Amino acid sequence: MVKLVGNNWDNILDEEYHKDYFKKIVAFINKEYKEKIIFPPKSKILRALALTDYDNVKVVILGQDPYHGVNEANGLAFAVSNGVRLPPSLQNIYKELESDLGIKTAKVGNLECWAKEGVLLLNAVLTVEKDKAASHKNIGWEQFTDAIIKKINEKKEPVVFILWGNFARSKKIYITNPNHYIIESTHPSPFSANHGFFGSKPFSKANNYLKSKNIKEINWEVY
Repeated sequence: MVKLVGNNWDNILDEEYHKDYFKKIVAFINKEYKEKIIFPPKSKILRALALTDYDNVKVVILGQDPYHGVNEANGLAFAVSNGVRLPPSLQNIYKELESDLGIKTAKVGNLECWAKEGVLLLNAVLTVEKDKAASHKNIGWEQFTDAIIKKINEKKEPVVFILWGNFARSKKIYITNPNHYIIESTHPSPFSANHGFFGSKPFSKANNYLKSKNIKEINWEVY
């Protein structure tokens, strides 16, 4: 068995690892990392899966592709490495978190604490070239991350899917299991946050659903 993540995801995704499209992704990004500046660091490409094992997934938050600035991307959707200025979307996520649950805005943005609570922070595309947004779109990552969403959809245990923006909402077609709960709104980006993201209360809605299913709620505090 191929061990890329180091937990149960390797069992779940073993079939994907052996498909031609995935082998092409690996060959492509190995070449890219040698010749260009690619984010996140190679060791953190699958970090979202490494920090939130398949059996522990309670909430999925879908992003599009990694930040493309130096030191920003850390393998978790919407998150940035410590010491990096909080991007506008993350600032808006924190504003909504404070409005929704009264949790004060954090100074750090790595979101590892959420991942360890059972929040899978999954980008649809897992790598990007420096300063070139969406540069690794259509190299095959979407097929891989769609497979991840489908595998989570198969879980018997209820999972909350938080879909922000049209891109994330397009993944609804893979979430067919009635045990799961979908929360959707506009994207937290400054261009759309005022048109349905602010006031959408995704964090309390997620916890209320988990609580209704006798599942331990997420501690959304960022530290």
